Amino acid sequence: MVPETPLSADSPDVALAVDLDGTLVRTDTLHENLLVLFKRAPWLVLLLPLWVLKGKAYFKAEVARRAALDASLLPYNEELLGFLQEEKARGRRLVLATAADQRIAQAVASHLGLFAEVHASDGQENLSGARKLAKLKASLGTFDYAGNDAVDVPLWRESRQVVVVHAPSGVLKQAHGLGRAVHKVFEKPKTSPRVWVKALRVHQWAKNALVFVPLLAAHKAASPDLLLKAVLGFVAFSLCASSVYVLNDLLDLDSDRRHPTKKNRPFAACTLPVSVGVVMAPLLLLAGAAVCLLLPPAFAALLATYYALTLAYSLRLKQVVMLDVLVLAGLYTVRIFGGSLAVGVPTSSWLLMFSMFLFLSLALVKRLSEVRRLRLSNETSAHGRGYLAQDYEQLASLGAAAGQVSVLVLALYITSKEVTVYYDHPERLWLLCPVMLYWVGRIWVLAHRGQVNEDPLVFALRDRVSYAVGLVAALVLWAAT
Repeated sequence: MVPETPLSADSPDVALAVDLDGTLVRTDTLHENLLVLFKRAPWLVLLLPLWVLKGKAYFKAEVARRAALDASLLPYNEELLGFLQEEKARGRRLVLATAADQRIAQAVASHLGLFAEVHASDGQENLSGARKLAKLKASLGTFDYAGNDAVDVPLWRESRQVVVVHAPSGVLKQAHGLGRAVHKVFEKPKTSPRVWVKALRVHQWAKNALVFVPLLAAHKAASPDLLLKAVLGFVAFSLCASSVYVLNDLLDLDSDRRHPTKKNRPFAACTLPVSVGVVMAPLLLLAGAAVCLLLPPAFAALLATYYALTLAYSLRLKQVVMLDVLVLAGLYTVRIFGGSLAVGVPTSSWLLMFSMFLFLSLALVKRLSEVRRLRLSNETSAHGRGYLAQDYEQLASLGAAAGQVSVLVLALYITSKEVTVYYDHPERLWLLCPVMLYWVGRIWVLAHRGQVNEDPLVFALRDRVSYAVGLVAALVLWAAT
């Protein structure tokens, strides 16, 4: 830990100016503004170059005017906030000085109630670097300054004391080399590999194992060539899915920060900067597209359709009642169809029908859990969703019915002529029906009890009973072969 210089006795008479982006908040408000703008009105992105040509201040003002941030949901640096509250209690005059647009700065100041003055970009002047320094000297004379970036070094050079917040090591060295008293250093938290894994939602890759289903259903998993193609299909889907997850998290920052568990996601909690996510999403997509070069063109076309559909879901479709769960169920089924195209094995219409109804049921489980939380918190609607607390019973009946229909499709398949192509003892497959009825029914009972608070497939991966059910189903299939 870097030693800190104590404040002098007359410190309360010297104002403390505080930067916003990366200092008071653990994010860049302009980046978040741009994401909100893209989500609300993607076509306005075409105007961004024109706004930039008129200067940074004008650019920030136009973006902030069309995409206001909720100051109460910003990820504040709680350690710094505690320090500022202590300084204010000692009689210190606090000033918010930022290059962010004044709309954002004023909203933050109003929300926190800590600052006596606010200096920010106003649409004409971009208050950064030398301009910010001139403004503070004219307004305050002598001041202390809290910042985090290389652009803050000139302000530290002219300030009386220095407060360094979450600065890179190189910037911290510059601050100590200025000959100014470094009063306090707030160390930048280290990013662990677990954060990256969480951002990519690697645990969700289990869903992409559905690409192996056509190969297994056709009893051709022993073919090394086909198995390799299925693995490549799995990798391509996983990379594209992670790209979508990152993009979805970036576009859902406000909604996630309101959620009891999603608020801990890396981008919502700013354990990873949103700028990193903006780079990650296209890189993951390009990597997935590169894998597609090793697979049939039809698979690549399907994967592009999958990505477009998931993007549409993130931007709009998830806000439309019932259409959202139909899209989710369709995305699961697309994975199965993708596996068929990757290995060149036809997919049975029975399998597609079964998966559609089963995954519709599971998608409704997910929505039921969200609506249940609304009821428990006495809220009427979910932010960013189209469902109301009063929809609970209807969702429950629709979801349970869809699950039962999936078992009915399975039963009809067992009675069809197609089943004799793959099984010598198809009558033994009837045992699958009670097994599936038990599993689907149990999932819905647990959902009603509030014990399924995540994606049902992810829940199943952590559920011992689901593994036991899977083992029994595998034994039945083996016995019927």
